[in-house]
Amino acid sequence: MQQYAFDMRNISIRYPHFAMENLNLSLAKGQVLGLVGVNGAGKSTTIRILMGLVKADAGQVDVLGYQLPAQQVKAKYDIGFASDDMRLYKNQTLQWHMDFIHSIFPNFDHAYAKDLLQRFELIADQKMKGLSHGQRVKACLLLVLARRPKLLVLDEPTTGLDPVARDEVITELADILRDEERSVLFSSHNTHDIEKLSDQIAFLDKGKLLALQDKESFVQSWGRFRCQLQPQAQDSVPGAVSIRRSGQLAEVITDQCSSEFAVALQQAGFKVIEQHRMSLEEIFVANVKRNR
Repeated sequence: MQQYAFDMRNISIRYPHFAMENLNLSLAKGQVLGLVGVNGAGKSTTIRILMGLVKADAGQVDVLGYQLPAQQVKAKYDIGFASDDMRLYKNQTLQWHMDFIHSIFPNFDHAYAKDLLQRFELIADQKMKGLSHGQRVKACLLLVLARRPKLLVLDEPTTGLDPVARDEVITELADILRDEERSVLFSSHNTHDIEKLSDQIAFLDKGKLLALQDKESFVQSWGRFRCQLQPQAQDSVPGAVSIRRSGQLAEVITDQCSSEFAVALQQAGFKVIEQHRMSLEEIFVANVKRNR
């Protein structure tokens, strides 16, 4: 029987300018799920419901075997959360923060925290006000990871970082998660970050779950074909997500990339000139456009 770190079923919530209807989203234990969506897609709302910060109008939420919101206090003890707007005491050192977290969560692992200090190249005795934005992000991640939570929830933690700092954070985080069996929900609009970290990927737009697959399935099933139109070319091709024509040429995108689809193109009067795999960002954009 599949064990879940969290299971959200038929979640609905309404705001004046946003609605989420019947969202179903789950994460198997030990997996990393990347939640991709533009600003306003519903990523933060999903996380707030999962964290027990907002009560859904309808639906059921189970986290680590606890039902929310009734058992949210017990669930939160085993959840680690980090976001782009976390605040630290600027006049206190990182060591002070580590001791403070330990006073609340006795399972705080100081030996592991020391290892993370080296990985993230941080100094425990340095005050927060002397850290760069990238270093503060690393400090927040250290404080969360050293608790060794069963479920780690990261809500766009790299927002605002320059490309170099973001790459450093994501690379280190990927190495850490690769070494441990930890359940992680990682939310971002940056598909490059998601691709580096995730086992499974979910696309969210306007409160709706557009797609949920393992990373390799997305990459293998989506493709772009550049074709020459034959005189008998038809208006549509079975399995095509989109067809863009320009004179005697056409670009065809599919989520059923296979030899069978290539045959379908040929039969529809589309002579294949080139075939390319698509990046995760291109796949996400194609999904959003298809559903709008």
